Amino acid sequence: MKSLATYVRKGSFYKSVVEDGSDIIFIVDYDGNILYHNNSVRATLGYRPSSLVGKNFYDYVPEDLLPNFRKELKKSTKKTFNKSVEFQFKCRDKSYKYLEFNSINLKKKEGINGLILDCRDISQRKKDAVELSRAQKAKEQFLANISHEIRTPINGIAGMASLLSKNPTKEEQLTYLNAIKSAADNLKVIINDILDLASIESGKLKFEKIGFNLNDLLHSLIDSFGVQASEKKIKLTYNLHKDANKIFVGDPVRLNQILINLISNAIKFTHVGSIHISVNAEKNKSGFHLLKFDINDTGIGIPHDKLQTIFESFSQADASVTRKYGGTGLGLTIVRQLVELQDGSINVYSKENEGSTFTFSIPYKIGKTAVVSETRLHKPKSSEQLKYASILLVEDNDINRLYAGSILKMWGCHFETAENGVVALEKIRGHDFDLILMDIQMPVMDGFETTKAIRQGDQKKSKVPIIALTANATQRDFEKCIATGMNDCITKPFTQDDLFKTLTKYLGRKLKIKQRPAATEVVSLNHGPAVDLTYLKTVSNNNKEFIQEIVSTFLESMPKSVEAIQTYLKAKDWAQLGKVVHKIKPTITLMGIHPLKDKILQLEHETKNDVDETIIQDLSKDVTMHLNRAIEFLKVPA
Repeated sequence: MKSLATYVRKGSFYKSVVEDGSDIIFIVDYDGNILYHNNSVRATLGYRPSSLVGKNFYDYVPEDLLPNFRKELKKSTKKTFNKSVEFQFKCRDKSYKYLEFNSINLKKKEGINGLILDCRDISQRKKDAVELSRAQKAKEQFLANISHEIRTPINGIAGMASLLSKNPTKEEQLTYLNAIKSAADNLKVIINDILDLASIESGKLKFEKIGFNLNDLLHSLIDSFGVQASEKKIKLTYNLHKDANKIFVGDPVRLNQILINLISNAIKFTHVGSIHISVNAEKNKSGFHLLKFDINDTGIGIPHDKLQTIFESFSQADASVTRKYGGTGLGLTIVRQLVELQDGSINVYSKENEGSTFTFSIPYKIGKTAVVSETRLHKPKSSEQLKYASILLVEDNDINRLYAGSILKMWGCHFETAENGVVALEKIRGHDFDLILMDIQMPVMDGFETTKAIRQGDQKKSKVPIIALTANATQRDFEKCIATGMNDCITKPFTQDDLFKTLTKYLGRKLKIKQRPAATEVVSLNHGPAVDLTYLKTVSNNNKEFIQEIVSTFLESMPKSVEAIQTYLKAKDWAQLGKVVHKIKPTITLMGIHPLKDKILQLEHETKNDVDETIIQDLSKDVTMHLNRAIEFLKVPA
C-alpha cells in the first residue's frame, strides 16, 4: 500500500486537483491530520501557505458540530466520492466560516488511506438563507396580520348592517352607522397602505411639483389629530421655524402622508405626556432648502435591537405590537421610501419607556406666494357651489351608483346615470353635461372605449371633463386614464370629500364664470396646433404663476430630452430611447401636445419590442419635430 505522505511529497495528487484554483483544497488522512492545503486558505481563512500542515482538521471545527462532522468524514472514507457536506471552520482571526466540501477517496483510486477535500466558502449563501428565512417569516406574519386587519372591519360592517335590518331605535341606528363608517375607514387605510407599497416597489410612483405652505399643512394636521390626542389627554404641539414658514415647491400630498404616518404612530404608542413636531430649514445647494422635521413623543419607545428593522416591509418592532395596537406593519416602510425617493433621509432615536424621535429631511425649492394664494382664492366654501351642475354618472355597480348618486343629489346637482358606455353615449347625444364620472370596468363598453368615443365625437361635447372612477389605484392605471383622454381619476373607495374636491376642481369656477371659447385655449403654429394649454389651465385654475413655472421647466428640460432622443437614435440604443420617451410621456399630456399622444405611445411600444428600426427612426424624427416646434413657440413671450 502506498504511503499518503509519499503521495503528497511526490506531488502525484496534482493530477486530481488544481493548485491555483479558487477552491480550498485539503488532503487529510482518515484520522483528520492535514498533510497538504493549497494557497487559497489565505484569501478565505487567513492562514499562511502550509501553516496548517501537521495540524488536525477536527481542531478547527466547532465542538457542537464536531460529532456530525466526524460522522460525515467517516462516510467519506467508505465512498469513492462524497459531496455537499456543510461544516464550519475556524479562521485565523478566531471567527468561523461556513464551508462545504466534496471529497475524493484516495483509497479507491490510489490505495491510500486519505481524502482530498475540495472546499468552497458558502458563508454568503448561508447568510442569504437566514435572511430569506427571516423575511419569509416576517411576510407570513404580515399575511396573518393583514388577514386579521381586513377580516375585523369586514366582520364589523357585515354585523352592523345585519343589526340595522332588525328595526333598531334611532340611537342604535346612529351607533351602528358610526361603527360601519369607522370600520370602512380602517379598511381603506389598510388597502391604501398595500397599494402605496406596491406602487413604490414597482417604480411607478410619481411626485408632484406644486407650491404649498407648511404652516397651513401643519395647522391642518394638528386639527385632524387634535381630537385623538385630546381623548388620550396627550399634549400635541408644533413649532415652525421662521425660515421654514415659506412657500415651497414639491409634493405636499406625499409630505402629508409621511407626517400622518409618523404622528398617528406617535399617538398610538403614547399614553402619557406629549407629542411635539418641529420644522427647521437650512439652505442647501442649487437653490434648494433642506427641511428637517422632528416628531418627538414620550411614548413606549423602541427596543435598541429593533431600531434597524422597523423600516423594513412587513415588520413591526414586535409581533405583540400588532396584536395589541393593530396595523399592517407597512407604515414606516412607506414613510422611508417616500422620503428617500425625494432625495431625503430618515432616522429614529428611541429609548424604551421614555419615548422616540423620528427625524427626516427632504430638499425643496422655494416657491412664490402667488402660487398658493391664488389657488386658495378659488377654493369653494360649500357644496352650494355645485348646485345645478349637470353630471353624468356612468357606473355599472348598483351600490356604487346609489352611493355616488345620493351624494350628488344631496349637493343639489342635476345628474343622470348610465350602466355602461353604450347607454352613456346615447345620453350624451341628447344632453350637454358639465362633467362625466366614468367607471372603468363595465360590460358592453368599458370606460376607456367610451372616453375615446366621446373625445372623437361632437367637437363641443368632446371637451367635457371626464373623471375616472376606478378601483385600480396604481400609477400605471392613472397614466392609462390620462392617456385615454380622461382629465383625472378618483380611486374607489372614495369619500364625499374626495368627490367634492375633484368636482370643484373642474366645475368650481366654471359654474360662476363663463368659460372662454375653446379657440383662445389653443396655441397654434402655421402648420396646425402645437400646444394646447387647456388641461394645464384647468388643473391650475388658470393660475398664471403656476403655468409660467411649468412652461419654464418645460423649456429647461425638454431640449435635453430631445438631444437624448437624437443621441440614442443615432446609437440605436432602443432601451435608453424608450426610457427617455417614457419619462416625457406625462409632459405631452400636461402641455397638450396632442399630435404626439398616439405617436409617443407607439414609439415607446416599438422600443420595447424592437419591431422595426425604420418605424422607430420615423417616429423619433416626428416626435422631435413636434417637441422642437413646441419649444420654439413657447420661447416667444406672450
